[in-house]
Amino acid sequence: MKKILFVCMGNICRSAAAEAVLKKYIADKGLENEYMVDSAGIIGCHVGEPADSRMISAAAERGYNVDSIARRVSSQDFDRFDAVIAMDNNNVSDLRTLCRTYEHNKKLCKLTDFSSARFMEKYRMTEVPDPYYGGPDGFTLVLDMLEDAMPQILSRV
Repeated sequence: MKKILFVCMGNICRSAAAEAVLKKYIADKGLENEYMVDSAGIIGCHVGEPADSRMISAAAERGYNVDSIARRVSSQDFDRFDAVIAMDNNNVSDLRTLCRTYEHNKKLCKLTDFSSARFMEKYRMTEVPDPYYGGPDGFTLVLDMLEDAMPQILSRV
């Protein structure tokens, strides 16, 4: 079974949504027995909380169930997961401090590493922006980015 962990700052917007989007993508393909998906945050200030209500609503409009409870990432996650997928460069830097081995470092990547050429050409974004302090368009963009990357995540992880 392949195990994938998504990580953002607080685990209430981007990584929580990524978990939900990939779980649905996997279910739609009938691959539930082949993958385990989870999410976590760099900081612990939202531990035990549900995802941001705005992300829950935006995702629900597209048929996703964002039902994860925030948790903080740990160095042990690099032992448990085959891929640790960060949302932005700051997340990658923070996660590198938790990598204890070369093998851990090889598991770390950024979500936009899986973005399609078409998407990258259109948006020219190398990070998934944090929608927390913005309006509804930010949540829509994040979901667009997540949906675009999921086929490549499954084929390359």
